[in-house]
This record gives sequence, C-alpha cells and structure tokens, in this order.
Amino acid sequence: MNRLYPNAPICAVGGIIFEDDQVLLIRRGHPPAQGKWSIPGGVVQLGETLEEALCREMVEETSLEVKVLKPARILDRIERDPEGRIYTHFVIVDFFCEILSGKASPGSDAAAAAFFRVMDLEALEMTTGTADVIREGYREWKK
Repeated sequence: MNRLYPNAPICAVGGIIFEDDQVLLIRRGHPPAQGKWSIPGGVVQLGETLEEALCREMVEETSLEVKVLKPARILDRIERDPEGRIYTHFVIVDFFCEILSGKASPGSDAAAAAFFRVMDLEALEMTTGTADVIREGYREWKK
C-alpha cells in the first residue's frame, strides 16, 4: 500500500519511552516527515500484532529492544495536499514502553535518536501533534 495518497488508512504504532524528565525521539529518515523529530515507530505489517510491529520498529529505528507496557494514545494523522486530496492517513496506536536492552542510536529507518527534556520540546522541529501527545503521556506516566 502506498503511504502517500493511500487508498485506505494505514495502521501504525509508536513507542513512548520516558527516562526521568526526558523522552526518546527519532529524526525521521524518510518521507513523510523526513527530517522532523517524532516518536519512534512505524507501519504494522500484515500478520503482525501491534506489539510485534512496535518491537520490530523500535529495533529498526532506535537499536533498542523494548517491553511494550500499555496503550498511551490512539490518534488519526490525516494530511491533505493543496488540492484537498488525502496525502497521508495514519491511524496510530502509541504505547508506553521500557528499555530491555541496548543503547539508543539511530537504526536504518532513522537519521538520529536521542533523549530530550519534555519541557524543551518546543525548540524541536517535530511532526504535527507530537509534542502534545508526549506532554499528555508524560502527565499520565508521572501519576
């Protein structure tokens, strides 16, 4: 299925990892959103569970093996081109995760991987809505 101008919504997953007051982000290495910081994750492949897809994507993007804990947020990401056609449409399930092994470093699908303070997100060029998802998740995580 084409990710740009798709025929149907595309299911994707994301992994939110907090360490103290920091969150793990990756800089997207490919379109859409190439060069922007976002929550690591990607598209669910046919036959994968959400958790399997997330574990695979986390290794591919961050070189980390993770334990998927619980859902954090479910959201739609729909972008239209100037003519109003659907350019992208992702249904994303973000999960809280914890690191089992490895050190965060960019994998094949990411240009960079790093931890950033939650209070410093405004200084980053991020994918649409990502900072809000992280801040909401951080408030829940701290409870």
